[in-house]
Amino acid sequence: MLSILDRYFLRELAQTVAATAVVLLVIMAGSAFARVLQQVANGSFPASVMFQVLGLNMLDGLSNLLPLAGFLGVFWSLGRMYRESEMHVLASSGMGPRGLLRPIGILAAVLAAMVAMVSTWLGPWAARTSDQLVAEANRSVIAAGLDAGRFTELPGKGGIIFVDTLSRDGSQLGNTLLVTERPGKDKDSPAVVKLVTGKSGQLYQDTNGEGRFLSLRDGWQYEIPLGGDNWRKMQYERNDASLSNVQNDDSDEDPAHTVPTFDLARVTTPDGRAEFAWRITVPVMSIVLMMLSLPLSRQSPREPRYGRMLLAVLAFFLYFNLLALCRAQIIKGHWHNAGSMWAVSLLVFAGAAWMFRNQYAARNVRKGKA
Repeated sequence: MLSILDRYFLRELAQTVAATAVVLLVIMAGSAFARVLQQVANGSFPASVMFQVLGLNMLDGLSNLLPLAGFLGVFWSLGRMYRESEMHVLASSGMGPRGLLRPIGILAAVLAAMVAMVSTWLGPWAARTSDQLVAEANRSVIAAGLDAGRFTELPGKGGIIFVDTLSRDGSQLGNTLLVTERPGKDKDSPAVVKLVTGKSGQLYQDTNGEGRFLSLRDGWQYEIPLGGDNWRKMQYERNDASLSNVQNDDSDEDPAHTVPTFDLARVTTPDGRAEFAWRITVPVMSIVLMMLSLPLSRQSPREPRYGRMLLAVLAFFLYFNLLALCRAQIIKGHWHNAGSMWAVSLLVFAGAAWMFRNQYAARNVRKGKA
């Protein structure tokens, strides 16, 4: 049975954590939207699936956002109680450290369960679904950015294309105009503009899904050197042209991140072991950060409002970078399991518990001189 103080602390802490999570989610949405928008501009996938990919990417990022939101939310809420002397009044009324640990422990357990669900199941599912969505969209001509009735710049400076009609499924094209430019054979040779027309067209891809090609039928091809008069004209029945490869700007893409957790546990590659170690460590990180917020949030009413906040952010980044360093060592093959990451978490938790215990330890009374 929870006491009145337990319910009060849980309500105040949960509200602050939720508000902090919303703020961090908005910040993450802005950076994720800029990254997705750049991928759309480079032709990685069409704008029609942009918001689905954005939502899935944000869902995948919750495993790193929720621990930080819990840490900052608890830190800010307890800091406010200390500055407004609520904690001092409760301590003078007989509330000891156990009265504070109980609601914090409940909130930490709930948050760790949520992070575990995201890191082990929801995050990898979102990553797989996003990849499948993009792969499915790239099978359509819409993925090249084409739209009937307007000139479209192909990704990767591939040229300009125009189609007058487009089938509903995006597989068949009507009258098509394709204009590309290639440099000369040497420095003195002028650039050559290649202009291709066709009465119909069809888009197809390589078997690996990377190369994107346009097959045109019954048309003309012109090769025009800029500044020259030696034009070339050719009539054809079929002419295949490359629309440039599907772009992928996600340099941090990790194939192991999309593997289900149960399958990842049997993977022996360094990347797979590092990904599995991270997934099982992130929930523990939530509990460690909750413990770390207890000693860092204690402050006097006259203490600067944001002085401790800077210290808390530095402590978080130090802890997070230590875990990232351990993960990098696993990826390099120097370490083979999550033992180092658990050791770092245990040391940080022990240090936070020691600082919290010393804050509530009884002070020795100084004896005056006789």
